[in-house]
Amino acid sequence: MKYSKEEVMQYVIEEDVKFIRLAFCDVFGKQKNISIMPDQLPRAFEYGIAFDASAIAGFGDEAHSDLFLHPDPATLTWLPWRPEHGKVVRMFCSVTYPDGRPFECDTRSLLKQAEKDAKAAGITFYFGAEQEFYLFELDDMNMPTKIPYDKAGYMDIAPDDKGENVRREICLTLEQMGISPESSHHEEGPGQNEIDFKYAEALAAADNVMTFQTVVKTVARRNGLYADFSPKPLDECAGNGFHINVSVKPESSDDLKHMIAGILEKAPAMTVFLNPSDNSYKRLGKLKAPRYVSWSEENRSQLVRVPAASGEYRRAELRSPDPTANPYIAFALIIRAGLYGIQNKLKLSEALDVNLYKADEKILSTLQKLPSTLKDAKVTAMTDGFIKANVPEKILKIFCK
Repeated sequence: MKYSKEEVMQYVIEEDVKFIRLAFCDVFGKQKNISIMPDQLPRAFEYGIAFDASAIAGFGDEAHSDLFLHPDPATLTWLPWRPEHGKVVRMFCSVTYPDGRPFECDTRSLLKQAEKDAKAAGITFYFGAEQEFYLFELDDMNMPTKIPYDKAGYMDIAPDDKGENVRREICLTLEQMGISPESSHHEEGPGQNEIDFKYAEALAAADNVMTFQTVVKTVARRNGLYADFSPKPLDECAGNGFHINVSVKPESSDDLKHMIAGILEKAPAMTVFLNPSDNSYKRLGKLKAPRYVSWSEENRSQLVRVPAASGEYRRAELRSPDPTANPYIAFALIIRAGLYGIQNKLKLSEALDVNLYKADEKILSTLQKLPSTLKDAKVTAMTDGFIKANVPEKILKIFCK
């Protein structure tokens, strides 16, 4: 349910809400929040709530530290793991300067603008997220270890799969918060899991990704475990992917192909934002994580695959991102690249129906590679006109300095 300001204030009174979390994230997608009391809610809606941004990555320094949070009432949800009496609720926020100007490092606003521009062109993009994570045991001091919670494999069941009840609790918590999980299962790595949830428009989908990671980490801790979303937690095991499913509406016969063509063309330049850590590049090119710029029907060795689906579920799946990506930047760039492909009617290359992990060098030598290191990805982004046109200079420098 999407609430108005008036409905939020009524909800706070009727549901015995005692704390309101105003949530936002830094440029790298790490979630932050400030809690306010109910009597401060009218001020938050009218003027925003000031905060010291000097310690937030990319948000400023001590000389220019004041920014304001403006809650989005449509994102109201309660936090089921907090007390039922004296509830805690959360709203995502936009960030502005004191004079009301949008803050250029507010990545949620960056996505809002991309979504708005696409709709002005008559296109709505929908996103479905698939994020993988490991569950590790904690030591005697409650600190994370690298000991997997189980030794199960892909889609194994209990008792080998010890994460079954944890995933169940995560799914039920997400449902209570208005997010609809579609499926969950054990992944390939020991202690590795995946939960997929229903597609949504871009901004809601990115908000859902932020919520999902918070819920997973919270539920894991409640069960005496640590949830690890890093790209390559264990060197010899499968990495964690952030597979991004994208579709467009309305869709003409070739829009999906044009969108894929745009994404493929811009993928190398986008890589630093989709794979923002050194650890990211330990995953690419191994165990179903792509290395080359290519596409195919269903084939999981490709950068983009088109899953077997029809109707509203017809989509493209981008397989290179990992869960350390900021979903607001990732979705904004995918919209820009997809829209570029559609508006310019880019021709999609022939599908490459080859297992690239077993292909011979003759085939591989004809393919463009994604950047193989974080340094290469930074250089590629810094010299690319598409990135410079669609990523604010401050954000680009933070990622590529």
